[in-house]
Amino acid sequence: MSLHDPDEVRAHLIAAAAAGHALSYSELLEHLGYVFSRPKMRALCKTLGVVDETAAARGEPELAVLVVRQSDGLPGQGWWVSGGGSAHGYAGAREGPKAARFIKKLQQKTFDYWAMADLDASG
Repeated sequence: MSLHDPDEVRAHLIAAAAAGHALSYSELLEHLGYVFSRPKMRALCKTLGVVDETAAARGEPELAVLVVRQSDGLPGQGWWVSGGGSAHGYAGAREGPKAARFIKKLQQKTFDYWAMADLDASG
């Protein structure tokens, strides 16, 4: 397992999306066979960028928005700085109730998309 493998990270995120839940950074790292550390998290974040580029090219909703901090359930600073919020017209704070509502809406779009894809695949 590798946190540098976009296909593997994507598979874990699609499974989480189809199940309708987000993953904390530490949960995703654990699924990939790692213990949380800041360097591992930073490496994972780079891979999440590749995962989202692939999703965009396929016309799919982003998946990185499903990876959140355990403390508040929001994506980390890297997601916001890389344009996560601004790409969707959000210009508010990165923390707090308004940010939480915005993230929940984005996550719900991803959950809905992958729940439907899962239904389509199962026939």
